Amino acid sequence: MKRITHYVLPAIGLVLLGVVLGVQVNSFTSDNSAYEQLQKLERSFVIITRQYVDPVESEALVEDGIEGMLEALDPHSTYIPSDEVQGVQDTYRGSFGGIGVMFEMVEDTARVISPIADGPSERLGIMGGDRIVQIEGESAVGIGTNGIQDRLKGEVGTTVDLTVYRPGAGQEYEFEIERDEISMNSINTSYMIDDQTGYVKIDRFAMTTHEEFMEHVGTLKDEGMERLVLDLRGNPGGVMRSAVDIADEMLEEGLTIVETKGRERSMNSQFRAEEGGSLEDNPVIVLVNQGSASASEIVSGALQDHDRALVVGQRTFGKALIQKQFELDDNSLLQMTVGRYYTPVGRLIQTPYENEGTDEQYVERMMEEQENATFHPEEYKDSIPDSLMYTTEGGRTVFGGGGIMPDVVVQPDTTSLTNFVSAINMDFAFTREWFMNNEQQVRSTWGEDSDAFLNDFTTPDSLVTAFWDFTEEQGVTYTSDPDETAPGEGVFSEAEKNRSEEEIRLRLKGYLARQLYGLRTAQPTLNETDPIYLEALSLWGNAEELATMHMERQE
Repeated sequence: MKRITHYVLPAIGLVLLGVVLGVQVNSFTSDNSAYEQLQKLERSFVIITRQYVDPVESEALVEDGIEGMLEALDPHSTYIPSDEVQGVQDTYRGSFGGIGVMFEMVEDTARVISPIADGPSERLGIMGGDRIVQIEGESAVGIGTNGIQDRLKGEVGTTVDLTVYRPGAGQEYEFEIERDEISMNSINTSYMIDDQTGYVKIDRFAMTTHEEFMEHVGTLKDEGMERLVLDLRGNPGGVMRSAVDIADEMLEEGLTIVETKGRERSMNSQFRAEEGGSLEDNPVIVLVNQGSASASEIVSGALQDHDRALVVGQRTFGKALIQKQFELDDNSLLQMTVGRYYTPVGRLIQTPYENEGTDEQYVERMMEEQENATFHPEEYKDSIPDSLMYTTEGGRTVFGGGGIMPDVVVQPDTTSLTNFVSAINMDFAFTREWFMNNEQQVRSTWGEDSDAFLNDFTTPDSLVTAFWDFTEEQGVTYTSDPDETAPGEGVFSEAEKNRSEEEIRLRLKGYLARQLYGLRTAQPTLNETDPIYLEALSLWGNAEELATMHMERQE
């Protein structure tokens, strides 16, 4: 099988603090047909720098010009200034302190794509979608990618004050974050759900992801795993090679995993599965959501197209553009789109960006389509033109034109109290505050025995009561009159509060486990309150049917 060693698939032109997706340096070339326009550009530069009424800084003028050209292309082609490149290389070596977030610039504001699992930001409750509006008490709006990075990076152990605006809650939140060395692991959680079902969550696709995946799968198989839940939710993508290798483990020899196309002949390739995949016969369920992008969509798209796995959750991001990095004379980089990828049946799942106006409008359209696909899935499917409908070998209909549409859509319950408190991290914020005030007592009771905590700890009534009091302090109201409820405004019925109590107990236990022992220990408990996860576990009959159908076709 052919391997890609340098193409990266950042989810939204993303910049990483704590993660790097790989750098390939190439020289820039121009064909003769563009020479006349190049002379025009050069002449304009000379005129401006020599005759404009005020002195002009030529370096800034050139960089603005480059960024202007890239803005005319697509939302994912970006320019990396030379003074930022060294930081990217430092990130790759893990030799700096960061706060552990991946972010994109939407207009003039940094939007968190996702926090790094078990990183400083994630541990404090920063969420995907948060807007970074202040750093150290000064506005972070309009200072650009480089300005954000310069202010967030620093020595391990130092702190930085951050203010984020959370659109879902309509509020600003302040955090004091201690910088830490960011883990380069792609997989931070795997465990046995029961005596035959394994769970692996891939947080991003880096160069080491396939190796990590095989280590985790090997351990789970030793523990009796016969079927797998592969969680790609919130995974913004990364290195294509790792996505290809992981899909290869679940597909029979010779099956197409992904096809790439571009203007350069080298971009026109098909990547096929090789012999000897370690999970070729195991039923698989893949979990996805709006944060699953790029390389995540390669894996889920390949498995869906081959009727190999059941895809469950919400429509994915819709990023099928391939970037390559080109070095300029001053060591700055163009990260430019050079190709598109297509799923095995020929789907292009890139969300359209032509004539979309600004990058913010592009993101807004994407979010609108994701919302329609989640809350009105049948209407969304009916709106897709026939030209974007494809048929798998097993006769199932799959869709192009924007993201991977799951086989089973799980809709969030917008009227649920637990969904409300989770959406604004109220349960996490409460548990963290309570733990800070009671850490010594909790640690003296449970020590380092995480298994004992998971098996024996029961959330006490006093902690649940304290949580309800906390929610009221945060503006939540409970009423005995069902006609007065208004979930969007934080007004819930007493009956809903009572129905939510057992789920809240689990969530508080999970977040306490996280404070004590980290995400790996907490994830199994937190998953027990996750609607997508719980729905998936009821669908093994569907996944096993697909696995059987796939094996029969290959015989």
